[in-house]
Amino acid sequence: MEFIYGFKNTVFLWLFMLLACGNGHKLKPAQPDPIATYLLDFDPEPVVPAANRTEAYLPLLRDKKVGIVANQTSVIFKDLVKADTSGSSYTHLVDSLLSMGVDVRKVFAPEHGFRGMADAGEHVKDGRDAATGLPIFSLYGSQRKPGPELLEDLDIVVFDIQDVGVRFYTYIATLQLVMEACAEAGLPVVVLDRPNPNGHYIDGPTMEPEHRGFLGLTPIPLVYGMTIGEYARMINGEGWLEGGIKANLQVVPLQNYTHASRYSLPIRPSPNLPNDQAIKLYPSLGLFEGTNINAGRGTEFQFQRYGAPFLDSTAYKFNYVPEANFGAKSPKHLGERCFGRDLSEIAAPSEVSLQWLLDAYNHTADKSLFFNTSGFTKHAGTQKLQQQIESGWPEEKIRAGWQEDLARFKKIRAGYLLYE
Repeated sequence: MEFIYGFKNTVFLWLFMLLACGNGHKLKPAQPDPIATYLLDFDPEPVVPAANRTEAYLPLLRDKKVGIVANQTSVIFKDLVKADTSGSSYTHLVDSLLSMGVDVRKVFAPEHGFRGMADAGEHVKDGRDAATGLPIFSLYGSQRKPGPELLEDLDIVVFDIQDVGVRFYTYIATLQLVMEACAEAGLPVVVLDRPNPNGHYIDGPTMEPEHRGFLGLTPIPLVYGMTIGEYARMINGEGWLEGGIKANLQVVPLQNYTHASRYSLPIRPSPNLPNDQAIKLYPSLGLFEGTNINAGRGTEFQFQRYGAPFLDSTAYKFNYVPEANFGAKSPKHLGERCFGRDLSEIAAPSEVSLQWLLDAYNHTADKSLFFNTSGFTKHAGTQKLQQQIESGWPEEKIRAGWQEDLARFKKIRAGYLLYE
């Protein structure tokens, strides 16, 4: 990365001369060179998460009793260019604020917990942070919304969690319920914005109100193309808090970010999204969570493969055996050989692709084994998708049915964007 920064101008000049100079022959149209395209598209200014912009939000916290909604992604990077997973390139937001004299009183933890160790769907318990001694209150256990008794000794709440831009990823539901609780208690909410790695497109079925739940609290598409800060503005502006109340909301924006920005998450946002490939495929393979197909949990390739013992073993050369591991104590088909496909090396599409869902369904001899109907409807946000798949609809026809809702959402979304 430093090499590209240091020699950027030289590389650009070399590419320009190469393209501009000719040898007197008429050139045929060339195919885009992926390396050259990357260099020409490369943004020399790194994206700055809002947490790093302490000058923008520390004044809001001075002499205030502060609550923080946070997890393992809530960090301040020491080096934005060389951020990695070692822990030496960042400090946790809570530790940083305490060291700067901010009166942090308590932490609220979402799904997977404050340090991101819990399985998906596993209840997170209240506790105390070993590093700071601060009390931790779970928002993924007996309560999903902080009660008034947890807010009465606070003056302000800060929300800082990395999202991945998929409706059924529960951090945005936690955001909404925190905003609602703070609005009811008369507390201001500060959202520290972070990039959306799936923020460059909008796709998938829109959630229908009758299927509202923690996997989808608002009528948005499966992939909604907004940062978590922009989405907070939409929640407030569209009156989606209970009773139409409004939160006293302030979003601290990113710097050097557009929705076309390439951003690789240096910290896994949850235990089963270990890398960029998993995050890119999650909008599509996440739909398997509502079926009896294993989507890589119990392996080191979560959301980069899928399979099941009941899929046609003659149709698939690839197979694997899920085992208990970090983030998946009891994965689907634990210890059973699953037949399916490996997607870890493919070029992930910038859309919600149904090809793998349809592939698995079509290679299931006993269709009654495939869907977990309640779970699938919660993830899809609609009953129509399961009905369409069972009726043999092709992907193109299913996708065509999304377009009217997507067009309507894009018009609403435009009013809340902070970035191009």
